[in-house]
Amino acid sequence: MMAVAREITAVEVHVMRRILLGLAACLTLGMATFASSDLAQAPQRANGNTADQHPDVSGVWFMEGAVEPNLISPKDASMTPWGEEQLKINRRQVNPGAICLPPGVPKSWQVPAPFEIIPLKNRILIMYEHEHMFRQIYMDQHEHAKDLVPTWMGNSIGWWEGDTLVVDTIGFNTLTFVDLWGLPHSDLLHVIERIRRIRPTVLQVEITVDDPKAYTKSWKAVREFDLHPDWQVSEEVCEENNTYLFPHGYAQREP
Repeated sequence: MMAVAREITAVEVHVMRRILLGLAACLTLGMATFASSDLAQAPQRANGNTADQHPDVSGVWFMEGAVEPNLISPKDASMTPWGEEQLKINRRQVNPGAICLPPGVPKSWQVPAPFEIIPLKNRILIMYEHEHMFRQIYMDQHEHAKDLVPTWMGNSIGWWEGDTLVVDTIGFNTLTFVDLWGLPHSDLLHVIERIRRIRPTVLQVEITVDDPKAYTKSWKAVREFDLHPDWQVSEEVCEENNTYLFPHGYAQREP
């Protein structure tokens, strides 16, 4: 009788061991599947990292409050003699935006129109409703090219510092204003933007302007933007009904 009892106990132990091993295998497989699915669904950031590594600044944004013509008061901008003279010239000219020329940077942050930030692989794209423009921020470049061709929006490279997207831009032409008021800049303009969410639906952009030909020292400005998840960037045609470009009117063709 004792032998039979020992045989039954051994069988039970063997069966229980197989059951426990099976449960452990299922649990391990389930955890691995969950982790793989979670990683696959995590949105990818511009440098290939996932959302748990860098904050999400994507979405459609629009400025808070009324349009302000100045990024900084001209009295506080500390201009050089060249800068002061250039400001007088700018104030006598038609604002480039009025004749549908690109706003440049940092003036683009003043335009009263939505923009969308779109993270892509190795770069971040900003798509503006205004003039249907776009701007590329390269996240896989450690420095600017040495032979940049001057452009309206400049050459932008970016990186992350904690929760802040830092954008460094140079390579501008001299055909834009720094702000809506007409603050000047030269081909030495260097703009640094620090972009971060200060609240879930509020984006803050801190702008640093450095141009030793136009200003005796660098200066800063801050702008904030509200998230509009239900908005889409629409089409805007600056040339349409533009009295600066078509002073005698512009008649659309009949369909």
